[in-house]
Amino acid sequence: MRRVCVIGGGAAGMMAAYAAAQNDGAVTLIEKNEKLGKKIYITGKGRCNVTNAADIADFFENAVRNPSFLYSALYTFNNDQLMTFLEAHGTPVKTERGGRVFPVSERASDVTAALEKAMRGAGAHIELNTAVEKLQIEDGRVTGVMIGGKPRTYDAVVVATGGASYPSTGSAGDGYGFARQAGHRIISPQASLVGVDTCEDVSAMAGLTLKNVTLTLKRENKAVFSQQGEMLLTHTGLSGPLVLSASAYMEDGPYTAHIDLKPALDAQRLDERLLRDFAERANQNFSNVLGGLVPSALIEVMLEKTGIPAETKAHSITKQQRAKLRDTLKNLTFEIAGKRPLKEAVITRGGVDVKEIDASTMQSKLCAGLFFAGEVIDVDALTGGYNLQIAFSTGYLAGSRCADGES
Repeated sequence: MRRVCVIGGGAAGMMAAYAAAQNDGAVTLIEKNEKLGKKIYITGKGRCNVTNAADIADFFENAVRNPSFLYSALYTFNNDQLMTFLEAHGTPVKTERGGRVFPVSERASDVTAALEKAMRGAGAHIELNTAVEKLQIEDGRVTGVMIGGKPRTYDAVVVATGGASYPSTGSAGDGYGFARQAGHRIISPQASLVGVDTCEDVSAMAGLTLKNVTLTLKRENKAVFSQQGEMLLTHTGLSGPLVLSASAYMEDGPYTAHIDLKPALDAQRLDERLLRDFAERANQNFSNVLGGLVPSALIEVMLEKTGIPAETKAHSITKQQRAKLRDTLKNLTFEIAGKRPLKEAVITRGGVDVKEIDASTMQSKLCAGLFFAGEVIDVDALTGGYNLQIAFSTGYLAGSRCADGES
């Protein structure tokens, strides 16, 4: 019976411990927090978007970095298998808009409970409030870990410590240190699926939700992301589903956010709509007419962007002014100052270089017996349940392979 240590009690770590125990490994899961799954508790606003019901092939299109690395993991343990697993362990699931899958109870804690039940049922031992200090490595092979200044011997170690986002949940970048100890290269951790700050002061619009708009992110006037959906204005900039997804494509450099407030209308049809509105409200001030076109919180910024005085009567607005309004409605633009801090990000972009990990097993190519799973690896995806599925799939693959005696 191979002795396996799993470092980290999140989604990837718990699934790795379960899979290893199922494969007859003598498994110990080490978690430094007082409870398992702390980051799971905050996903999906506490409801936990566990996966997506899309065809598994679609997952590769939604993986932003290194999608081909995930081929073996996603096909070894796919979304259908995950849903069946959760159902079998007392957590039925449901599918909502966009294929997002949630527990029927809408309680993230039920997902953690299912994973813990599965682990314990398979025979895994769990240690909470326990921190691994470093790996034990001899002659290119991991031989154990150091805990409380004392060595513990293991045949295989799975590093599933998460990334560096939401450090309060325990994802403080510990895994990068373990990986470096084994000689691995770390792709610089950065924020992904995170809000952005704008150069303009948008604090007066904080809390405003824009639904059914199209957000296009541009760099040097070239679109790098464009999608329709929902977004939010904050005290410092932009957030919400569209912005979080757009942030996954942001590298260093200046970006601009372009918001089409009326994506259902092309320029000509929008112009016709404006002509009707101005005719019907001919004697009203321009600011009042705007109230029928945009949320009230946007009126001031529309006045500023169009340059049309608020008290201008609708009947006196010129063709040029109307064109400026039309263009602003179709292309409300903000300069982006940068992404919000990594500690606020849903996930971490970067991590252990995938070139140094065997994609078919999740085992290190540099250190025998050392495996990686989840967010500690340089893989990330868009919102919609894809990232948690990646954690579960890589965890399952690492756990099942580390216990089979081939490492």
